[in-house]
Amino acid sequence: MAAISSPKLGKLDAEEVEARVDAVRRGDSGTQKGAAAAPGSRLADAFEAVERFPVLVESRERVIEAATGDQPRVSELVEAVECDVSLTISVLRFANRSGLVAGGVAGIPEAVEVLKPSGVLAIAGTAPSFDFFESNGGWELKPERFRVHALATQRAADQIGRVVGWVERDELAVAALLHDVGRLVISRLHPGYKVYFDSINRTPEQRLRDERDQLGIDHTLVGGVLARRWNLPSRIAVAIERHHAEDADGLAAMVATADMIAHYSQGEAIAPERLHAAAEGCGLGREQVRDLLYELPLPRQDASRISEPCPLSARELDVLRHLSEGMVYKQIASEMQLSVSTIRTHLHNVYGKIGAVDRAQAVLLARDRGWI
Repeated sequence: MAAISSPKLGKLDAEEVEARVDAVRRGDSGTQKGAAAAPGSRLADAFEAVERFPVLVESRERVIEAATGDQPRVSELVEAVECDVSLTISVLRFANRSGLVAGGVAGIPEAVEVLKPSGVLAIAGTAPSFDFFESNGGWELKPERFRVHALATQRAADQIGRVVGWVERDELAVAALLHDVGRLVISRLHPGYKVYFDSINRTPEQRLRDERDQLGIDHTLVGGVLARRWNLPSRIAVAIERHHAEDADGLAAMVATADMIAHYSQGEAIAPERLHAAAEGCGLGREQVRDLLYELPLPRQDASRISEPCPLSARELDVLRHLSEGMVYKQIASEMQLSVSTIRTHLHNVYGKIGAVDRAQAVLLARDRGWI
């Protein structure tokens, strides 16, 4: 694993990340200032609490609707899981338990393929839940507040991925949604640390520095440990723990840029120079950043402003575009880093949504309506 660059702490390798978390577990981090010790039992409880993070009731209802019936609607099921932090964590944890997929399961479409709709339904049906406007006792960092920022970051990351031509969009969606998962652990360990929650007037880097100075660890390092605990692919763990690093690049830089754009769109403080540095790390120019800052607070809409809305998801459109270029299933699967069966599932859903009987008709309909 590459070293982690961070202000105050310098370079941290994987062993030191684990050592810092272990130090907090023992209560002897040596850098805490006035913070209570966090015994091993408290840290273990915090990790387990994150694994029981509540699912939004509406997300569970959408999973039930998509997974039941004569023919499960897989694309809708995937979208419902990808929009919920709890379901994403649980589905990926269970999909990666078997170790059957080389390199690990990095995206929700592949995880659903491993678990089957029935398995996802079982996960959603047994998870604790919360509803809109509920504070959900026990979580000082309220689930709804956490969800809103996670989804804003995921949406920004998806737009960035389109602009720079990032292929692993499923992986990007997961890394963006879970980038702050370490905050849940810290909020559990230090519920009275109010400065940490002041996201309006302090930039993400300032709050991260406060975590390191006051608590001895920070949410990026803890998030990386959690991702590895869940057996997620290492590239996702690295993106989570490096998304505030000054020299972040690739997936980590995309998550960093999306995170700052999401904070800005929610009226929170960011450092413009850090935003442009992160954007440069993932291949975005200043004009492209300006476009994103302008567009993301607006309702999602097709760029061509066509009169008929497109019923297809982003991934279904990507598959259809590749199909229109003459690619076969195997080539599309290789290009999108998905399995052939997942490509077939996406196309099956495309046919059903637009009333096409075969690939040729699907491509013609999509072109006529201006979707591709």
